[in-house]
Amino acid sequence: MWGYAFIAPTGLGLAVFYLWPVLQTAYFSFTEWGAFGGHTWTGLDNYVRLLGDPEVGQAVLNTLLYTVLGLAGIPLAIVFAALLNRPGLGGVSVYRTAFFLPVVTMPVAVAMLWRWLYNGDYGLVNQVLAVVGIDGPNWIADPATAMYALVVVGVWSSVGYNLIIFLAGMQAIPRELYEAAAIDGAGRVRQFFRITLPMLSPTAFFISIVSVIGSLQLFDLVFVMTGSGQSARANPAYSRLQTVVQLFYERAFVTNDRGYAAAIVIALLVLIAALTIAQFRLQRKWVHYV
Repeated sequence: MWGYAFIAPTGLGLAVFYLWPVLQTAYFSFTEWGAFGGHTWTGLDNYVRLLGDPEVGQAVLNTLLYTVLGLAGIPLAIVFAALLNRPGLGGVSVYRTAFFLPVVTMPVAVAMLWRWLYNGDYGLVNQVLAVVGIDGPNWIADPATAMYALVVVGVWSSVGYNLIIFLAGMQAIPRELYEAAAIDGAGRVRQFFRITLPMLSPTAFFISIVSVIGSLQLFDLVFVMTGSGQSARANPAYSRLQTVVQLFYERAFVTNDRGYAAAIVIALLVLIAALTIAQFRLQRKWVHYV
């Protein structure tokens, strides 16, 4: 009973603020809301509409593309962590702080900063490119570059967190393994691929799970960098940037189609669960536990 007593406050908080909203949203996904409140039961109508909505399909594709491209930040973080883990390297704490600063910066502030940097008229990125004779585009308004520009911001924001986790994982690897490999004639590159990467696979698996779940819920960066409503739809690249959560926001709070919005977010929940289960199944083939 003491064990249940100690976990009761946390369990109550999870039930009230997480479990109940999920169940309530699932119920609302089978309803239609009126303009002035109130709802009526409509069964599977919202899900049938969802399956035939091309805007939902495009938002899912955009979200999945961002998620896949964002995984590039994982090997990047491993490389930086390996560089910071070199014996005798000075100023490691300074480098850690510099890499970690974007993680603790508010996403809205990050989005506003990069929105200015990407501006096609006076942005710093295009000004730097102009020095070498390159005429840069309006990165967020160009359909050819908008998604890649967004991925750069996402990777820049998360690489510091991943780096700290990987660095902790590297420092937990027994030094005896490297000493034995060095005695056998293995160089640093071979030690990295034969010792560091296999021993880091559980850490990489954790980071991949967290990264995929976070990427599938992308909202704040897109919302601040593109806006919402008619002003956002005036952006020529809006259809390439709209994510599932942003579409949910517009349906729930802009057009007041809350039943349909609930169906969208429940579909996202199912997608996240399916991809997480798939990752757990696939980890048996590449994750090595000691």
